[in-house]
Amino acid sequence: MDISVVIPLYNEVESLPELTSWISRVMDEKSFMYEIILIDDGSTDGSWEMINKLRLNNPFIKGIKFRRNYGKSAALNVGFDAAEGDVIITMDADLQDSPDEIPELYRRIVEEKYDLISGWKAKRYDPLSKTIPTKIFNWATRKMSGINNLHDFNCGLKSYRKNVVKNIEVYGEMHRYIPVIAKWAGFTKIGEQVVEHRARKYGTTKFGMSRFINGLLDLLSIFFVGKFGKRPMHFFGSLGALCFLAGSICAFWLVGDKLYDLANHIKISREITAKPLFYFALVAIIIGSQMFLTGFVAELVARAAPERNKYQIEDSI
Repeated sequence: MDISVVIPLYNEVESLPELTSWISRVMDEKSFMYEIILIDDGSTDGSWEMINKLRLNNPFIKGIKFRRNYGKSAALNVGFDAAEGDVIITMDADLQDSPDEIPELYRRIVEEKYDLISGWKAKRYDPLSKTIPTKIFNWATRKMSGINNLHDFNCGLKSYRKNVVKNIEVYGEMHRYIPVIAKWAGFTKIGEQVVEHRARKYGTTKFGMSRFINGLLDLLSIFFVGKFGKRPMHFFGSLGALCFLAGSICAFWLVGDKLYDLANHIKISREITAKPLFYFALVAIIIGSQMFLTGFVAELVARAAPERNKYQIEDSI
């Protein structure tokens, strides 16, 4: 199997016939052995019925149907698990990604030995409400990940070496940061390719402000896990030590000041517990102690949850 094309979709019934036909035409022209894996993320518009219909005429089409909508990351994770090709291509189902890009994406993985090639839609047809948040995401991700050669982390059109997708896990809204996940997993040969961005032909965009907020939170999460997941005390220990040290210094200052007054028979105007600095010291010491556990424990629980990447699959073909 040369290529597995993994396509997550949600209510894209109109575009599926044209998309799968286009992919098959490209594959046949290049004599690739391939499979098209369509992951129906709980569509309600008849997309699954269309996938079954297309499968009758094209045995290279495979389908996986979620019982409900889990999100793009869940669909990609399941698609990666099912993929058998030496090179895995991901693309969106809305016809904004061109299948004509597939041969070059495949060639760069096989011949230039890249682990991952990410598409860059240098010229976009999206509204400002989508392009501006995308630019913010890309700038922040470059700064935090150190992958400075990528302009568009969130482009759905990407190609991967097989062992990359078999050794990473995608959940939450992490599909935006797959290059970062791959880098933290040790796959550092990451490249970029300028790809065509086509105007949406059918349906409506699934982008919303909730995805913008979730994306920012996931960026912070993946940065922390990638940088400190194996050595959490470097992060929480440093912050905890600073808080504990600041509180201890304040506490010793208060005690020392009172002992000095007593030794020199100076009238004590206020008891230690009546001074605001006492409460600052107390809070700092408590926070410093808890910093070793707070946040990190919650992140470990979330990542170690056995049900995190189990999805209800209603049917498959």
